[in-house]
Amino acid sequence: METQVLNATEYRNVTLAVLTESKTNPRRTFEENALKELAESIRSQGVLSPLLVRPLTENGFEIIAGARRYRAAQIAEQSTVPVRIVHLSDAAALEAQLVENLIRSEIHPMEEAQGFRALLDLEDPKYSVEQIAAKVGKTPAFVAQRLKLSDLAPAAVEAFYADSIGVGHALLLAKLPADQQEQALRACFKEVYANEDKLARILLPVRNLQFWIATNILLILKDAPFNKRDAQLVPIAGSCADCPKRTGHNKLLFGDDLGKQGDQCTDPTCYQAKLSAHVAKAIATKPKLVQISTAYGGQKEGSPALPRNKYTAIRDDKPKSKDDAKRPEYKVCKFTTEAIVTEGTDVGTVHKVCANPSCAVHHPKPLTSREDEKWKAEHEKRRKEQAIANATGLRVLAAIGDAVPVRLMKRDLLFILERLVSLMEENRLEMLARQHGVRQKRDEGGVAKTLAAFIRRADEGMLSLLLVESSILLAASRGNPTTILRDAATAYKVDTEAIAVKVKQEFVAKEKARKTPQPATKIEKKAA
Repeated sequence: METQVLNATEYRNVTLAVLTESKTNPRRTFEENALKELAESIRSQGVLSPLLVRPLTENGFEIIAGARRYRAAQIAEQSTVPVRIVHLSDAAALEAQLVENLIRSEIHPMEEAQGFRALLDLEDPKYSVEQIAAKVGKTPAFVAQRLKLSDLAPAAVEAFYADSIGVGHALLLAKLPADQQEQALRACFKEVYANEDKLARILLPVRNLQFWIATNILLILKDAPFNKRDAQLVPIAGSCADCPKRTGHNKLLFGDDLGKQGDQCTDPTCYQAKLSAHVAKAIATKPKLVQISTAYGGQKEGSPALPRNKYTAIRDDKPKSKDDAKRPEYKVCKFTTEAIVTEGTDVGTVHKVCANPSCAVHHPKPLTSREDEKWKAEHEKRRKEQAIANATGLRVLAAIGDAVPVRLMKRDLLFILERLVSLMEENRLEMLARQHGVRQKRDEGGVAKTLAAFIRRADEGMLSLLLVESSILLAASRGNPTTILRDAATAYKVDTEAIAVKVKQEFVAKEKARKTPQPATKIEKKAA
């Protein structure tokens, strides 16, 4: 039976007993302290703003907006509250709840997402993303992103409500398939030493998660070897052009992520299924197609793919020099044939290879003993030159470190250094650790953690030195090491030529000492 309300809109005071909270209210969390503060205000001044309600039964009303005031009035032990009674449909009530909460107090993004989702799921009237955006005064892109939050996995929702992750992290996670979200959630955090023996988990910036997703999950569709428009390759998946899981399908949601790489697949499992189907189809079409592996190390037992040492891949690009043109991979022989990669990287791509072990071009006969000796001598010469260059470089680096002044505060130095070190590759970290005698123990969790502990114990002078050395090593990994080291030496007025001469002299002395016969020891004399 409907309530007997004469006017379309009516104001009155009603008892709390006749009010019921709405099940569609997007607000699900109520901060206890805020409610207590509101209750104190109600005790002294009463409820200043009427609750918006609609008739539920003859003597009962559903709260459309004002759940916080209703709960605070209960805490304040009020007998009645002012209400504004209106007749609203379910859709109009839901819309009013959303708008009211957005205007009065910022609600949690998850609650906002659930409210938008409830509006979008209504059958009558039917809302679009653009219509919802117009109703709440937001952009369509904002609404689309909030709606995507409703696809968060339970573990991510729990972390979001607990403020363990921010809205930026949550939006990135929500764009991934459910089976990828938990793995990506773990990548949001990093374990660091809070003190000497305890680990603490810290939240990494959103850009770190973006990089992790781009590296481990997103797959660039333009590089896919299969036909993206073939709906029959994997019938259950359909064509990539119509797939809602690619970034280009929803520009409102992925507009900022498309970038220069273009369309990307967010479902590695589906991508892998299509890759396997493409390989199977190619082999079935061309049974004589050679299968090769680009992976290093051992293969699975019974694998039909040729390992790397059993074939030579013929390069398609032109040689850059005369010396390059003489290399086997730039030559074509009579045994050259097509091959498809079935293991390792670039699976599904087709290349030209020579897999004939008797080919004189790509599988030459072993060197004679004389040629072998000449090759070994040349190899040893290059090795010594490289060793001298490495030792010279490290000595120059140490000299530059001696010239670094102490200027920044320890807090600043530590902040910059830890971020620089996090960008360095493991071999560069090992060089930096070896430079300062930092030894890694088996139970210390790797050179990165060992070096991190050393950095936290260092004083300002050592941090300054490490900062300059790390900058040089990091820059050297991305550019010409010789040029970068020379520029640093010039900046700190280090005489690289003098250091190079001294290193060469030391190597000559070591070589001479190695060739000089050693005198017999006392034990050897006694034995004689």
